[in-house]
Amino acid sequence: MQPVRKWPELWAKNFAGNLAAALLWRPQRRLRAQNLGRIAKVLLVRVDNRVGEALLLTPLLEALAPYAQTDVLVHTKTARVLEGHPLISQLIPLHTHSLRLGPLSRDIAQLRKYRWDAVVNCTNWSAPSVSASLLARWVAPHAPVIGPACGVAKTLADIAVPPRENCCAEVLQRLHLLHPLGLPLRENYGLSFRKPRLSLPFQTWLSKTASQPLAVLNPGARLSHRRVPQEVFVRLCQALLSLGRIPLVTWGPGEQTLAAQLVQAAPGSVLAPPTNLDELAALMQRAQCSVCNNTGPMHLSVAMGAPTLSLFYKMPMQRWGHHHPPHLCVDLGPLEDNPKAMAQLAVQALGRFLAALPQLPPQGG
Repeated sequence: MQPVRKWPELWAKNFAGNLAAALLWRPQRRLRAQNLGRIAKVLLVRVDNRVGEALLLTPLLEALAPYAQTDVLVHTKTARVLEGHPLISQLIPLHTHSLRLGPLSRDIAQLRKYRWDAVVNCTNWSAPSVSASLLARWVAPHAPVIGPACGVAKTLADIAVPPRENCCAEVLQRLHLLHPLGLPLRENYGLSFRKPRLSLPFQTWLSKTASQPLAVLNPGARLSHRRVPQEVFVRLCQALLSLGRIPLVTWGPGEQTLAAQLVQAAPGSVLAPPTNLDELAALMQRAQCSVCNNTGPMHLSVAMGAPTLSLFYKMPMQRWGHHHPPHLCVDLGPLEDNPKAMAQLAVQALGRFLAALPQLPPQGG
């Protein structure tokens, strides 16, 4: 539920979106959209500033790759996540001020000159972004706009796609937006990331860990209420150490103190060096496994193919989790008033998670 202070802002945005939908109503667009024909060039639009949301677009890139050239329009803050992705033809970062100026923006005016066969508004399918929905329409003077059949996204779309029934998984719902294109879609497209770009000093540091059975633990989260209590990570570190694995505690901006406290509370754990996105990806790929809160690094770990144990707390696990092997999700939310029980459940899940993984390779000398 949105805080009360957000309601006036949300009301204003929805009013503006519905007003724009009325002003932009062109019935002939929807008629043309009923006969899409061959799709050779597609634009995906997702303009929030979260790492995880950008990574959750990558299954769509894989699905489109055999059939169409794919451009992606993103927020400038998440361009770093998708930059250099081999399946993106053109990555287009958009500044916040361009969103504020709307169709008066020079950037948006330039984008209107592109000739896409379809524009897909990949906004939240249950609570669509008004800004993203307007943007998808502004940049598509001729191409049909595909979007979720919900809220203002529905009124601004030429093809509104109802959510899949009996399914809340985020990846599958986003893939479902491609259904009107008539492509043969699978159910098992995965998250992906570029080959990490590493500095020579970091490569040297990483090579020194080659013989160590590491397990990455990421106790932070962008939103503090999604972090499980520190006691849970302490117990997980202790369990990993007892099984011969070295917990490598990673951290992002503003999280170094949190990570250092965990290392102090679980002797034998190691504090990771400062990392950028590529270095964190390389650490996760190198490690034997990752344990993360439900946050951007969780999706990054999955994108790198690292077996990932995801700890969910006050967020819907079925929607945001990755449930296919070698990954495992555990919902600790029902035990929020009992950190000790949360820790016990997490350790039990860790045992099942590790038991399903391949055996460790022999250690080097």
